[in-house]
Amino acid sequence: MLSNKRVVITGGSEGIGFGIAKAFAKNGVGVLLVARDAAKLKASAETLTPFGVEVELLPADLSDPRAVKQTARNILNIWPEVDVLVNNAGIARFHPFTETDEAQLDLHLNLNVKAPYLLTQQLFNALAARQGVVINISSFFSHRMLPGRPSTAYSLTKGAIDAFTKALAYEAGPQGIRVNAIAPGTVNTPLVRSNIDRLTEAGKIKFSDMIGTVYPLGRIGEPDDVAGAAVFLASEHARWITGAILAVDGGLTTN
Repeated sequence: MLSNKRVVITGGSEGIGFGIAKAFAKNGVGVLLVARDAAKLKASAETLTPFGVEVELLPADLSDPRAVKQTARNILNIWPEVDVLVNNAGIARFHPFTETDEAQLDLHLNLNVKAPYLLTQQLFNALAARQGVVINISSFFSHRMLPGRPSTAYSLTKGAIDAFTKALAYEAGPQGIRVNAIAPGTVNTPLVRSNIDRLTEAGKIKFSDMIGTVYPLGRIGEPDDVAGAAVFLASEHARWITGAILAVDGGLTTN
Protein backbone atom coordinates (compact mmCIF):
# COMPACT_ATOMS: atom_id res chain seq x y z
CA MET A 1 0.00 0.00 0.00
CA LEU A 2 2.88 2.37 0.78
CA SER A 3 5.59 0.66 -1.22
CA ASN A 4 7.44 2.78 -3.79
CA LYS A 5 6.53 5.96 -1.94
CA ARG A 6 9.05 8.38 -0.43
CA VAL A 7 9.10 10.04 2.98
CA VAL A 8 11.21 12.95 4.26
CA ILE A 9 11.76 12.87 8.02
CA THR A 10 13.41 15.69 9.93
CA GLY A 11 15.21 14.76 13.10
CA GLY A 12 15.34 11.30 11.56
CA SER A 13 18.59 9.97 12.96
CA GLU A 14 17.35 8.93 16.40
CA GLY A 15 14.40 8.83 18.77
CA ILE A 16 10.88 9.21 17.39
CA GLY A 17 12.15 10.25 13.96
CA PHE A 18 14.25 7.13 13.53
CA GLY A 19 11.45 4.94 14.87
CA ILE A 20 9.20 6.42 12.17
CA ALA A 21 11.91 5.87 9.55
CA LYS A 22 12.17 2.18 10.45
CA ALA A 23 8.41 1.73 10.30
CA PHE A 24 8.19 3.28 6.85
CA ALA A 25 11.20 1.30 5.60
CA LYS A 26 9.55 -1.93 6.79
CA ASN A 27 6.58 -0.97 4.61
CA GLY A 28 8.73 -0.49 1.50
CA VAL A 29 8.94 3.31 1.65
CA GLY A 30 12.10 5.14 0.61
CA VAL A 31 13.35 7.45 3.35
CA LEU A 32 15.27 10.71 3.32
CA LEU A 33 16.59 11.54 6.78
CA VAL A 34 17.45 15.11 7.76
CA ALA A 35 19.45 15.71 10.96
CA ARG A 36 22.37 17.72 12.27
CA ASP A 37 24.77 14.90 13.09
CA ALA A 38 26.27 13.27 9.98
CA ALA A 39 27.71 10.38 11.99
CA LYS A 40 24.32 9.53 13.50
CA LEU A 41 22.73 9.75 10.06
CA LYS A 42 25.26 7.29 8.67
CA ALA A 43 24.65 4.86 11.54
CA SER A 44 20.90 5.14 11.01
CA ALA A 45 21.29 4.42 7.31
CA GLU A 46 23.23 1.25 8.07
CA THR A 47 20.36 0.06 10.26
CA LEU A 48 17.85 0.72 7.49
CA THR A 49 19.85 -0.96 4.71
CA PRO A 50 18.50 -4.49 5.37
CA PHE A 51 14.98 -3.32 4.48
CA GLY A 52 16.06 -2.88 0.86
CA VAL A 53 14.62 0.61 0.37
CA GLU A 54 16.21 3.79 -0.91
CA VAL A 55 17.87 5.68 1.95
CA GLU A 56 19.07 9.25 1.48
CA LEU A 57 20.86 11.36 4.08
CA LEU A 58 20.95 15.12 4.41
CA PRO A 59 22.91 16.78 7.25
CA ALA A 60 21.30 20.12 8.16
CA ASP A 61 20.72 22.30 11.20
CA LEU A 62 17.09 23.40 10.96
CA SER A 63 17.38 25.58 14.05
CA ASP A 64 18.84 28.19 11.70
CA PRO A 65 15.92 29.54 9.62
CA ARG A 66 18.39 30.57 6.91
CA ALA A 67 19.30 26.92 6.40
CA VAL A 68 15.74 25.69 5.87
CA LYS A 69 15.30 26.93 2.30
CA GLN A 70 18.65 25.50 1.27
CA THR A 71 17.69 22.21 2.91
CA ALA A 72 14.47 22.20 0.89
CA ARG A 73 16.42 22.82 -2.32
CA ASN A 74 18.72 19.93 -1.44
CA ILE A 75 15.73 17.66 -0.82
CA LEU A 76 14.18 18.59 -4.16
CA ASN A 77 17.48 17.94 -5.93
CA ILE A 78 17.29 14.39 -4.59
CA TRP A 79 13.52 13.90 -4.92
CA PRO A 80 11.58 16.38 -7.10
CA GLU A 81 8.35 14.91 -5.73
CA VAL A 82 7.61 13.88 -2.14
CA ASP A 83 4.84 11.61 -0.85
CA VAL A 84 5.16 12.23 2.88
CA LEU A 85 6.82 14.90 5.00
CA VAL A 86 7.28 14.23 8.72
CA ASN A 87 8.16 17.39 10.63
CA ASN A 88 9.72 15.76 13.66
CA ALA A 89 12.88 17.76 14.49
CA GLY A 90 12.43 19.69 17.69
CA ILE A 91 13.81 20.77 21.01
CA ALA A 92 12.37 20.64 24.52
CA ARG A 93 14.04 22.43 27.41
CA PHE A 94 12.15 22.85 30.64
CA HIS A 95 13.04 26.07 32.41
CA PRO A 96 10.84 28.21 34.65
CA PHE A 97 9.13 31.06 32.83
CA THR A 98 11.08 33.71 34.72
CA GLU A 99 14.36 32.01 33.78
CA THR A 100 13.64 31.51 30.08
CA ASP A 101 15.64 34.12 28.22
CA GLU A 102 15.05 35.34 24.68
CA ALA A 103 17.74 33.08 23.25
CA GLN A 104 15.99 29.99 24.67
CA LEU A 105 12.65 31.21 23.35
CA ASP A 106 14.10 31.83 19.90
CA LEU A 107 15.71 28.39 19.84
CA HIS A 108 12.33 26.75 20.50
CA LEU A 109 10.50 28.95 18.00
CA ASN A 110 13.07 28.47 15.24
CA LEU A 111 13.29 24.70 15.41
CA ASN A 112 9.79 23.78 16.57
CA VAL A 113 7.74 26.30 14.58
CA LYS A 114 9.64 28.13 11.86
CA ALA A 115 11.42 25.04 10.53
CA PRO A 116 8.29 22.94 9.93
CA TYR A 117 6.38 25.94 8.58
CA LEU A 118 9.08 26.99 6.13
CA LEU A 119 10.09 23.48 5.07
CA THR A 120 6.49 22.50 4.37
CA GLN A 121 6.03 25.71 2.42
CA GLN A 122 9.09 25.03 0.29
CA LEU A 123 8.04 21.42 -0.39
CA PHE A 124 4.36 22.21 -0.90
CA ASN A 125 4.36 21.88 -4.70
CA ALA A 126 6.38 18.66 -4.50
CA LEU A 127 3.78 17.27 -2.09
CA ALA A 128 0.87 18.51 -4.19
CA ALA A 129 2.29 16.72 -7.23
CA ARG A 130 1.84 13.44 -5.35
CA GLN A 131 -1.25 14.44 -3.35
CA GLY A 132 0.99 13.90 -0.39
CA VAL A 133 0.75 13.84 3.38
CA VAL A 134 2.24 16.11 6.04
CA ILE A 135 2.64 14.72 9.55
CA ASN A 136 3.66 17.15 12.28
CA ILE A 137 4.94 15.89 15.60
CA SER A 138 3.23 17.84 18.35
CA SER A 139 3.06 16.97 22.06
CA PHE A 140 0.62 16.60 24.91
CA PHE A 141 2.45 19.64 26.33
CA SER A 142 0.42 21.81 23.94
CA HIS A 143 -2.49 21.54 26.39
CA ARG A 144 -1.51 19.31 29.34
CA MET A 145 1.13 20.28 31.89
CA LEU A 146 3.03 18.09 34.34
CA PRO A 147 4.23 18.92 37.85
CA GLY A 148 7.88 19.89 37.97
CA ARG A 149 8.14 20.38 34.19
CA PRO A 150 7.93 24.13 33.52
CA SER A 151 7.26 24.26 29.81
CA THR A 152 6.11 27.70 28.65
CA ALA A 153 8.51 27.90 25.69
CA TYR A 154 7.99 24.30 24.59
CA SER A 155 4.21 24.34 25.13
CA LEU A 156 3.94 27.61 23.21
CA THR A 157 5.57 26.01 20.16
CA LYS A 158 3.54 22.81 20.25
CA GLY A 159 0.32 24.78 20.57
CA ALA A 160 1.44 26.64 17.46
CA ILE A 161 2.02 23.33 15.66
CA ASP A 162 -1.51 22.17 16.49
CA ALA A 163 -2.96 25.40 15.08
CA PHE A 164 -0.68 25.21 12.03
CA THR A 165 -1.81 21.64 11.39
CA LYS A 166 -5.49 22.54 11.37
CA ALA A 167 -5.08 25.76 9.36
CA LEU A 168 -2.88 24.11 6.71
CA ALA A 169 -5.19 21.10 6.47
CA TYR A 170 -8.03 23.49 5.64
CA GLU A 171 -5.95 25.37 3.07
CA ALA A 172 -4.18 22.39 1.49
CA GLY A 173 -7.15 20.04 1.18
CA PRO A 174 -8.17 21.32 -2.28
CA GLN A 175 -4.65 20.46 -3.50
CA GLY A 176 -5.12 16.90 -2.28
CA ILE A 177 -2.65 17.26 0.59
CA ARG A 178 -3.64 15.84 3.96
CA VAL A 179 -2.11 17.41 7.09
CA ASN A 180 -2.27 15.79 10.52
CA ALA A 181 -0.31 15.84 13.75
CA ILE A 182 0.66 13.23 16.31
CA ALA A 183 0.77 14.36 19.94
CA PRO A 184 2.88 11.82 21.82
CA GLY A 185 3.11 11.42 25.53
CA THR A 186 6.53 11.00 27.09
CA VAL A 187 8.56 8.75 24.80
CA ASN A 188 11.80 6.95 25.61
CA THR A 189 14.17 8.95 23.39
CA PRO A 190 17.72 10.25 23.90
CA LEU A 191 16.27 13.73 24.52
CA VAL A 192 13.91 12.48 27.23
CA ARG A 193 16.64 10.35 28.81
CA SER A 194 18.99 13.34 28.92
CA ASN A 195 16.30 15.43 30.59
CA ILE A 196 15.72 12.69 33.16
CA ASP A 197 19.46 12.32 33.75
CA ARG A 198 19.63 15.97 34.75
CA LEU A 199 17.14 15.41 37.56
CA THR A 200 18.27 14.87 41.12
CA GLU A 201 17.89 11.37 42.54
CA ALA A 202 14.80 12.53 44.39
CA GLY A 203 13.51 14.04 41.14
CA LYS A 204 14.02 10.76 39.30
CA ILE A 205 12.08 8.86 41.92
CA LYS A 206 9.30 11.44 41.79
CA PHE A 207 9.21 11.21 37.98
CA SER A 208 8.97 7.41 38.07
CA ASP A 209 6.16 7.55 40.61
CA MET A 210 4.34 10.12 38.49
CA ILE A 211 4.48 7.88 35.41
CA GLY A 212 2.72 5.11 37.30
CA THR A 213 0.06 7.56 38.45
CA VAL A 214 -0.78 9.68 35.39
CA TYR A 215 -0.39 7.10 32.60
CA PRO A 216 -3.30 4.63 32.60
CA LEU A 217 -1.14 2.12 30.71
CA GLY A 218 1.55 2.49 33.39
CA ARG A 219 4.53 3.32 31.21
CA ILE A 220 6.04 5.92 28.91
CA GLY A 221 6.04 5.22 25.20
CA GLU A 222 8.64 3.86 22.81
CA PRO A 223 9.42 5.31 19.37
CA ASP A 224 7.69 2.34 17.75
CA ASP A 225 4.44 3.31 19.49
CA VAL A 226 4.45 6.63 17.61
CA ALA A 227 5.79 5.15 14.38
CA GLY A 228 2.75 2.95 13.82
CA ALA A 229 0.49 5.99 14.02
CA ALA A 230 2.62 7.82 11.45
CA VAL A 231 2.42 4.94 8.98
CA PHE A 232 -1.36 4.79 9.47
CA LEU A 233 -1.77 8.53 8.83
CA ALA A 234 0.29 8.25 5.65
CA SER A 235 -1.69 5.28 4.37
CA GLU A 236 -4.92 4.93 2.41
CA HIS A 237 -6.59 3.79 5.64
CA ALA A 238 -6.46 7.47 6.70
CA ARG A 239 -7.51 8.90 3.35
CA TRP A 240 -10.43 10.83 4.92
CA ILE A 241 -8.47 12.13 7.90
CA THR A 242 -7.00 15.60 7.79
CA GLY A 243 -6.62 18.33 10.39
CA ALA A 244 -6.51 15.76 13.20
CA ILE A 245 -4.30 15.92 16.28
CA LEU A 246 -3.88 12.25 17.17
CA ALA A 247 -3.04 11.60 20.83
CA VAL A 248 -0.58 8.72 21.13
CA ASP A 249 0.07 9.05 24.84
CA GLY A 250 -0.76 5.93 26.80
CA GLY A 251 -3.92 7.59 28.05
CA LEU A 252 -2.16 10.55 29.68
CA THR A 253 -4.64 13.12 28.41
CA THR A 254 -7.62 11.20 29.72
CA ASN A 255 -6.98 12.80 33.12
